[in-house]
Amino acid sequence: MNVEQPRLGKRGTLFLLIILGAFPPLTMDLYLPALPKMADTFSTSHAMINMTLGAYMVTFALGMLFWGPLSEKTGRKPILFAALSIYIASSLLCALSNTVEALITFRVFQGLAGGGITVVGTSIVKDLFDGREREKVMATVMSLVVIAPMVAPVLGAFLLKVASWHALFVVLALFACFAAALVSLYHETVVEKSTTPLLKSWNRLGVVLKNPNFAYLLLLFSMVPMCLMSFLAIASYVYIDDFGMTEQAFSFIFAFNAACASFGPMIYLRVSRFIPVQTVILGCFSMIIIGGIVMLSVGSHSLWIFAATAAAVTLSVIIVRVPGANLLLDQQDKDTGSAAALIQFSGTMMGAAAVQIVSANSHDLIRNYGILLVIIGTTCATLWWIAKSRPFVTENLPARE
Repeated sequence: MNVEQPRLGKRGTLFLLIILGAFPPLTMDLYLPALPKMADTFSTSHAMINMTLGAYMVTFALGMLFWGPLSEKTGRKPILFAALSIYIASSLLCALSNTVEALITFRVFQGLAGGGITVVGTSIVKDLFDGREREKVMATVMSLVVIAPMVAPVLGAFLLKVASWHALFVVLALFACFAAALVSLYHETVVEKSTTPLLKSWNRLGVVLKNPNFAYLLLLFSMVPMCLMSFLAIASYVYIDDFGMTEQAFSFIFAFNAACASFGPMIYLRVSRFIPVQTVILGCFSMIIIGGIVMLSVGSHSLWIFAATAAAVTLSVIIVRVPGANLLLDQQDKDTGSAAALIQFSGTMMGAAAVQIVSANSHDLIRNYGILLVIIGTTCATLWWIAKSRPFVTENLPARE
């Protein structure tokens, strides 16, 4: 590690990074089983309750842009404590909400805080590790964080059997308290803090975007999450409405998809020992294109064809995330917080756009999904083919073991 962690050690640091990375899926997915009950409690529409999800996503993305550059000036640790404090307070206020409007308001603050937790976690990875070691750490964190979407809804459903939906937000507050205890053991990793005036800290986002190599790769790799988010947007409707599955059966097959995704980072580490990273990434984009073609041709004919193809596409997306994030971080020697903020923000917003695009015509969701996969896969493959042999890519790829 570039900065020693005397109290956490390497394993403790890795555990901290996993905990920080688990905040987005836990905050989004833990209370999903409670949405119908919440609509009844507040005597409101599902659309109004769904605003608690949308409000969180928007402020989560904006929060990363706010906290990331600021962490270069103050250090990572103060930002983590500030964001976790806001997260704990807003979670408890969510639990105490007696109107849907209040719940949406407090979810806004929860999202703002969650953005800071996530972006600082990514920045710490860049601070501590380089090259192949960073890829290994990122792969490990991603593999374990992917488990959260599988566990969160199950845990949420269990808690609803013994308590009301308010308890779910109390659990999130307790989880943040546990994270704060770990952060107290963390040793600051920003060696040279920025001397930029506070109000100009956010100008560094523009400085980073002026780096043409970073901007090019940001455009390329930010499109990849669209394939995953579009699947999440249509999965329940396709499995339950189109294929006639029960809600419980859907949860199992959804967990199957998440389980496949959890193997992606480790598969990448193994395969990239023998196959050039450029070829691995191109192969994943090709798989996305093939997946789109399969969806368009026979995806609606069989539940198992749809499930297997979606799992293969999801696996490809997760595999690409490791080298993609690593290459992007390597384009910046400084302004790590700003770079991490832009990476996370762009991926989140592109994913949110995909949700709207794939849902635009609800009469044929599988066809919409297939078209999106073909377009995204082809665009990314083309952009990658242009860039894969350029120095800003080849000089930043870790050596094969």
